[in-house]
Amino acid sequence: MKSDPTQPPERSGSAATRRHVPVLLAEVLDALAPAGGQVFVDGTFGAGGYSAAILDAAACRVVALDRDPTVIAAASEMVATYAGRLTLVGAPFGTMAVAVREAERADGLLVDGVVLDIGVSSMQLDQPERGFSFQHDGPLDMRMSQSGPHAGPSAADVVNTLEAEPLADILYSLGEERRSRPIAKAIVMDRAKTPFTRTKQLADLVCRVLKTPKIDGRHAATRTFQALRIHVNDELGELRRGLAGAERLLRPGGRLAVVTFHSLEDRIVKDFLRTRAGRVPQGSRHGPAVLGPAAEASGPAPSFRLEVARAISPGEAETARNPRARSARLRWAIRTEAPPWPDEP
Repeated sequence: MKSDPTQPPERSGSAATRRHVPVLLAEVLDALAPAGGQVFVDGTFGAGGYSAAILDAAACRVVALDRDPTVIAAASEMVATYAGRLTLVGAPFGTMAVAVREAERADGLLVDGVVLDIGVSSMQLDQPERGFSFQHDGPLDMRMSQSGPHAGPSAADVVNTLEAEPLADILYSLGEERRSRPIAKAIVMDRAKTPFTRTKQLADLVCRVLKTPKIDGRHAATRTFQALRIHVNDELGELRRGLAGAERLLRPGGRLAVVTFHSLEDRIVKDFLRTRAGRVPQGSRHGPAVLGPAAEASGPAPSFRLEVARAISPGEAETARNPRARSARLRWAIRTEAPPWPDEP
């Protein structure tokens, strides 16, 4: 979802390397506007497509984060290619405000741009052993970090231990699965005989419950797998923490660009940026709504300025080339001189 595996390898930088081309790459570069001497944060490194494009666009530096240890290990050649201009940090992007400053050994560091590409990468989807895909049988895992301090319970742990009601709540709230209760009840009944350990085992159950292999042209288990993946990796909580971290890291005039792939993520980004830009009502919920600059009297000063009100979608050529891009949305904004807003309780 995060990158385009259908594209040929590009030649850029000082060496020829095989790279995925990320979704909405030209639009993200336009939003970030890299220039020489600047410092950028790629909070979701993945295959390194955004980092490479930023580094190729200007004589700047990138500090990239990824919580998947296999990603960090696989990127050594790219780090060498950019000879001191690319720093990789093995950490979730929700910790970027601390992790980047520790990596740079600069407590008060402010950066010129942050890019986030939310969701699972094509590399992870295409590796059956990671357990993200219902298209190929593999261990029912779905963790972006399968080892180390950032590893937590797997998808198998979730479906084999939760009761039907909380399991149904996850499928409905994070996957928008309308048949969440019948699916959850069937999982609980089946696991009493045989615990769930494989992706095909779960995908087959969902197809059985929904009585069809496809819904609206997509695999019937799509929503169930999405919900479990988001839950296992706390993706929505990570996104909220990442947005707040970017707000603290960006200098005045710095730019934040976020690419999302489904409505839950896009809604969080939209609400965050609109709120931080003073575009939503503030003050008493019983009083008249106040919009824009006038709202500053009852809340913090806007910490972002929206340059584009609507989300940017891929064009027809990109979606034809890469069907995984069809649901992508880009939102971006520019940091103001106002201090970061207080952390939400």
